Amino acid sequence: MCDTFVVLPPFTADGSIIFGKNSDREPNEAQALEYHPARAYPAGQTVKCTYLEIPQVRETHAVLLGRPFWMWGAEMGANEKGVVIGNEAVFTKMPRDRKGRLIGMDLLRLALERADTAEQAVETIVQLLSDYGQGGICGLDDKRMTYHNSFICADPKEAWVLETAGPLWVTREVVGVASISNGLTIGEEFDACHPDAIHTAKQKGWLKSGETFDFSKCFSDWFYTTFSACGKRQSRSFGLIREEETQKGGGGFDVPAALHVLRDHQEDVYHPDRHLLGDRICAHAANSLARNATQSTGSLVAHLKPEVHAYWATGTSAPCTGIFKPVWFGSSPLPDIGPVPEGTFHPDSLWWHHERLHRSVLLDYPARIDAYRQDRDALEGEFLEKAGQVKSEERSELSERAFAQAREATDRWTERVQGLPAERRPGWIYRRFWNRRNRRAGIEI
Repeated sequence: MCDTFVVLPPFTADGSIIFGKNSDREPNEAQALEYHPARAYPAGQTVKCTYLEIPQVRETHAVLLGRPFWMWGAEMGANEKGVVIGNEAVFTKMPRDRKGRLIGMDLLRLALERADTAEQAVETIVQLLSDYGQGGICGLDDKRMTYHNSFICADPKEAWVLETAGPLWVTREVVGVASISNGLTIGEEFDACHPDAIHTAKQKGWLKSGETFDFSKCFSDWFYTTFSACGKRQSRSFGLIREEETQKGGGGFDVPAALHVLRDHQEDVYHPDRHLLGDRICAHAANSLARNATQSTGSLVAHLKPEVHAYWATGTSAPCTGIFKPVWFGSSPLPDIGPVPEGTFHPDSLWWHHERLHRSVLLDYPARIDAYRQDRDALEGEFLEKAGQVKSEERSELSERAFAQAREATDRWTERVQGLPAERRPGWIYRRFWNRRNRRAGIEI
């Protein structure tokens, strides 16, 4: 499960557009933070997506991606034009296709590689849906996991929500604030929809005679939508955004506020083993019943102004235990962050290097997160301050320093945390769940 939001003027402090997303997946589903430069291709070239091979376009944009290691597509990302996209799994009444078509993450990456604007990204996804459909297994270990997708597509001028149900779709331009969380949100008011959406709803008996067409009401699957707790998370993120900008006098939402939203647990003293459903924005896996694929495995914030597009990425799981680092497009957007992570522990990989800290904190979350929270906030604050002052030609150097400092700090914090006694150990089911994942990943805590 995931959460994605976007905030537009007049609610942002500097007139920018701010986008944020947590990518929630299985605990060992390491997510690669990676950059792919723009490329030109000869006519007739194809591109092999996760399951399906389709014709390649002649030119693709440079892209920054958060990509689950085993698939071609990405959960979130941006391109050199300032287009940013996040996707959400949604569960609908339309049949879910297990065959290898385009999965939602493929649609996202293809749109980033091909679109110059957010609206063009929406059009690209809609066309790909029409040409190839969506479908295929979307889980690492869970081979039953299939779903449809919703998206927020944003650029420095505007943002759109696109929601799908099988081949059907609906769009709405964002005014002010939008938040999506694993459930259809577009109801009676929309800008465009698939030409067969209303007819399909009537034909299947989901739209009664005399009723106004409501995409969400007609196509949402009640069971999965309810037990994904998407309504609670979507309401929480929307409320936090309005609270943050109101506390700053109205129109005050900024990047630190976006980081705060992505780290939210709804309570000051959080115990990740004490709730059943995945109803927290900063998500922690905990059991095989309802929270197996609810670990935040990557996080991204985009700060989109007309003249500069800055990105803040963890490159790691659990934003509450990690640190956001600045990234800009340019000649070398990302420093060396080690080998691309896979499903087992590798100490040189950025994602797995942080997992030693993350999974050590889980043994006594309240006490252990407090052991370094202030240090983390201070270091992140330093990055934010410098990013606001840095010259364009110095951005790559600042990004490289930030990643290096964050890695050094992670080593210090891991040693500090592991030196603390676990005075309040979590419940047996929770410990058993994580012990199994640790063994499977080959990581010792």
